[in-house]
Amino acid sequence: MKQRIRVVGIVKKGDDILLLKRLRGRGEEMPSFELPTGKIRFGEQPEEALSRLFSENLGVQVSSVNLRDAITFTGLVGSSQMGNLYIVYEVVLSEAAKIEVAHERYSAYKYVSSADFSGLRLDEATTSVLQIENLKKAPTYSAEETRSAANGATVYVDGGSRGNPGPAGIGYYIVGENGEVLRRGGEFIGFATSRVAEYYALKEGIEQAIELGLSRVRFVGDNLMMINQMNGIFKVKNRDIAPIYNDIQKMLPKFEAVAFVHVRRNMNAAADKEVNKAINRHFKIPGDGGSHSEE
Repeated sequence: MKQRIRVVGIVKKGDDILLLKRLRGRGEEMPSFELPTGKIRFGEQPEEALSRLFSENLGVQVSSVNLRDAITFTGLVGSSQMGNLYIVYEVVLSEAAKIEVAHERYSAYKYVSSADFSGLRLDEATTSVLQIENLKKAPTYSAEETRSAANGATVYVDGGSRGNPGPAGIGYYIVGENGEVLRRGGEFIGFATSRVAEYYALKEGIEQAIELGLSRVRFVGDNLMMINQMNGIFKVKNRDIAPIYNDIQKMLPKFEAVAFVHVRRNMNAAADKEVNKAINRHFKIPGDGGSHSEE
């Protein structure tokens, strides 16, 4: 399994965090916001790479850096796994620093409070770092629990319907903490909305994780509303998903640590594939392809 190593800078202005907006998204994705993040060049120390990142991309000099954390997690790139090591620093800029973003990479920057993170499209690495650093704190899970979950197994879940409401399916794809695929599968659930299917997929992913005996788990999905609800940012008010949500809450204490992370749809391709396979299998449609509605 390949490993990607990056340095990440957290810059604060009061309680707000500096985020950068990418000039363009990947593929057909909308541009996302991210923490200042960059590669380490051959022969560089992480602190040197961080200083260069701020100089080249933001036109500012770093006043001081303090090591905050080193975070590892496994992500999906297409159908393969990618190990990620993010070295996180708290960065202080000089008082006279005036940010000028490098427009070949970024289009804008803004300081954002943790309460406003849910309204932004964040990349996977930034979401993971912010959750683990407790900057996007959910009322149920401590920073230590979230950190532990990020270093455990990852369960990708997806649900969708063809028609919304329409014929619906769920899918899951489970990766161990060392990057090995532990289990994958899907199921046709009948006639449902994509919202209901997403929650049934999460419930199934949790049940599969319990059956596998996993104790530290990061649940990943591409439905932002569901992830925000699981993180306690939004309340569940819909009668159709409330019973499923309540069932999920009863199962979560069986884990030592859990975290819920939102990713773009293309980063959830393996679980998405299981959804389409399940629907096709029910209707005896050959192949794994197809499309379903997502809210």
